[in-house]
Amino acid sequence: MEHMTAKKTGTTAGIQIHDMTKVALFTALMCILAPMSVPIGPVPISLANLVIFLSLYVIGRKDSSVSVLIYLLLGLVGLPVFSGYTGGPAKLLGPTGGYLIGYILIPLVGGLAVEKQPENYVYQWIAIVFSDALCYVLGTAWFVYLMKCSLAYAMSICVLPFIGLDLCKIVTAILIGTQIHRRLVRANLC
Repeated sequence: MEHMTAKKTGTTAGIQIHDMTKVALFTALMCILAPMSVPIGPVPISLANLVIFLSLYVIGRKDSSVSVLIYLLLGLVGLPVFSGYTGGPAKLLGPTGGYLIGYILIPLVGGLAVEKQPENYVYQWIAIVFSDALCYVLGTAWFVYLMKCSLAYAMSICVLPFIGLDLCKIVTAILIGTQIHRRLVRANLC
């Protein structure tokens, strides 16, 4: 009986270590890729959201949410993980901070669709686009509030330049993420 309990506990610990490793991997990917951004205005082009979109398929909604939260906390304490190798509370609470905080909406909303409709890629695409749009709404509202500018101005510099690229990132994440997920399932790693 003791052997069975130890074995069961070992499995649980193994699953926890496996989950922690997946979360750490995607947090590290965000920390590496997000700072390498292209500044095109107040909101730079970043690959952080591509990593989040991909994580929905590879590590799932819960672990993806944890990964995003850890990424945000690392940036909050000052590690240079945000665009342009910046970090700290001023960046997170600054004009573009709403977009960073909005990242958490992507796994919460988009990840739910991936979990609930694993074979319906059109539904997933729509849900992930919607989750990205929610990120835009939060970020743009925050930008307008802090910068005291018009919504039209904020949309023209903070949203419109990114829509096409984000749609491409979502399609890329679906194509690559589903393949990675299938291979992980076949390897009994999911």
